[in-house]
Parts: sequence; structure tokens; C-alpha cells
Amino acid sequence: MPQVTALASVSDKGGLALLGRQAQEFAAAAKASNTLRAYQADWNDFREWCETHQCASLPALPQTVALYLTDRAATLKTSSLARRLTTINRAHQAAGRPSPATMQNAVVSEVWKGIKRKKGTAQHGKKPFLTPDLRRIIAELPQDLRGLRDRALLLGGFAGGLRRSELAALRVEDLETTPDGLVVRLGTSKTDQEGQGRPVALPYGSDPRTCPVRAIRAWVDQAGITAGPLFRAIDRVGLVSDHALHTDSVGYLVKRAAGRAGLETADYAGHSLRSGLATQAAMNGASELAIMKQTGHRSLATVRKYIREGSLFRDNAATKLGL
Repeated sequence: MPQVTALASVSDKGGLALLGRQAQEFAAAAKASNTLRAYQADWNDFREWCETHQCASLPALPQTVALYLTDRAATLKTSSLARRLTTINRAHQAAGRPSPATMQNAVVSEVWKGIKRKKGTAQHGKKPFLTPDLRRIIAELPQDLRGLRDRALLLGGFAGGLRRSELAALRVEDLETTPDGLVVRLGTSKTDQEGQGRPVALPYGSDPRTCPVRAIRAWVDQAGITAGPLFRAIDRVGLVSDHALHTDSVGYLVKRAAGRAGLETADYAGHSLRSGLATQAAMNGASELAIMKQTGHRSLATVRKYIREGSLFRDNAATKLGL
């Protein structure tokens, strides 16, 4: 995706060239690496589409953007198309050009409204894990070191409402033992790009078999981990790696554990732990504030989506019909 070229092209008068390079580095750090990769892939797709159809991509015409959306609407979800619009908009802003991808351009606005009307805007994500699901999954884990690790990862991720990236980044030094459980201190995350961090409390569970605190302690003790990454790979002979699990590996382990318990793996992903905490907590009567405090969500609308799912039968007018 085009960079902020105005920063890179400043003259060296008064040492501004060095400041320009440093400013570019700060600009690059403004977004998470996964977000930047997604923007880059989106921009490459738009640029290649324009080359194929002999249209200019930068600057692009609003008509070009409208035709691109129409073409890609056959294969992409509405949410993906919305991100493409954002990418095209950002690319033109970075190049100092008027954006053809805004809703102020009537041709783009009308096509976009039509796409949303025909395709809908509902997002169909992966299913959340609920407590009965986790009990079923934990019961099917192998009784070895891998099983201990996966149990700690699943229960810690579920009770903490943690993202895959947060689980992968956890270090032993981030854990603080208290009389009530563990305090996990998270570093930089999707909603904390400034790296201020936030504490997440993992209380003791009522059942030792599904207690996140006991599970994490058992994994650390058996793996002999005293410092460094908390969740690590294990080779075929049972040796624990010195390196942290990759974010994608966390999702794979979640799917594998679900499949071992007889659940449909295509329905679940790493995010099922985080969404599961929010959904199950809502079903059990937790407040919006309590859920947001645990997950770190900043958007009330996002949390309410989980609460609606969890409250479908808890506060349902149809239960008052006497049927």
C-alpha cells in the first residue's frame, strides 16, 4: 500500500531527512502488522484488477471503484468489500490525492447501497464455545504434556476472553499469583496499540478439572518453564520449544481440540474462546460492563451482539405465552 511519500521526500535541510524517515517508521507502527498485511493484500488486488481492465489505480476514478465493487461482490462478503473501500481511500490519502472511494461520490454510494441491500450486512462468524463445550473438550484431551498445554490454553483463553494474539504473546513474567487466582498482564493488543497493557483476572474455578488457574500452573510446572513464552510448541519426542506458539498455531490447536471432542471444526476458531466468554457470561447474567472489563472490548455494540445471542432464551417474551 502506498506510504506517506511526503515524509520520505523532505529535503535534508536542517536534518529533516532523518526526521522524515523516523516519521515514516512511526506511521508504519500506527497499525498492527496483521492489519497492514490485510491492507496491502487489498491494495494489490485492486491494483491488479485495474491493470487487467486497463484502468488507473492511483488516482482512480469513482466509476472504476464502482465497477471493481460490482465485480468483487460476486465472491466477497460485504465486510470484506467495506475494507477494500477503506484501503482504496487510505491509499489515495497517503498519496495526497482525492479519494474516489468515499460515499460523497454518487456512483460509488449507490452501488454500495445496492450491494448491501442484496447481500446483507450480517456477519456470520464462528460459533462461540460455551461452558458445556469446554467441559466436553477438556475431557477428551490426551493425558500428556500436549494435553496439559492445550488445557491451559483453552481454559485460560476462555476465562480471560483472550484473543489468539494475546495468548501467543503471553509470558510467564505476565502472571501474578494472588489469593483469588491469577492476574494476567496483557501487553500490546488489537485495542491497545499504545502498549499500555491491562490486567485480566483469572479466578479459581469451582471444578478442579476445568479451573484455568490450576490448568496454567500444571502446564508451567510439568513443562519446567520458569521464564519466557508461556505457550510453546512441543516436538514429537516431548521436548518443549524455547519459542512461543505462533498466533495461527493457537487457532489450529483450538480446532484440533474441538474435532477431538466430536465438534464440527469448521464451526470453531481461536475467536470462539473470546466470543464464548462474552456469550456464556451474558447467558449467566453478567453485566455489559463486567464483560467489557474482562474482554477489553471498547465497542458496546460488539459486546451487545454477544449478549443478544446469549439472552435469546433468558429474557424471551415467548416464554410468557403459556404454551
